[in-house]
Amino acid sequence: MNRTTLGLILVSVAMSSGAQVLLKTGMGHRKATASESVNALMHGVLNAAFSPWVLGGLALYFASTVVWLAVLSRTPVSTAYPFVGLGFVMTMLLGWALLHESLSPAKLVGTLLVVAGVALIAQGG
Repeated sequence: MNRTTLGLILVSVAMSSGAQVLLKTGMGHRKATASESVNALMHGVLNAAFSPWVLGGLALYFASTVVWLAVLSRTPVSTAYPFVGLGFVMTMLLGWALLHESLSPAKLVGTLLVVAGVALIAQGG
């Protein structure tokens, strides 16, 4: 894999992780409850869906997909896709740094185990 393809993969993964943060920011602290009516739930979701943060997150996801299409035109999906596992780490770190989410030892180890598993699968296939 050449540097350009690797760069495109990393840009796509970073954009996807950034989109997660924007979507979470747009949703704020909204949590649906079991007792919430369907109308109230839909109203809350629709209000959040049209926030600038959510729209920005969706736009970033779209841009990430365009970059990913360029990746797929250059390399086999079985080669490129394991790099998506880096998104777990990026998203966790962005959530910690920008959204002040907790970063417990269990979360760190679990995320690294997922990435290790993806790396093993990528090498074995």
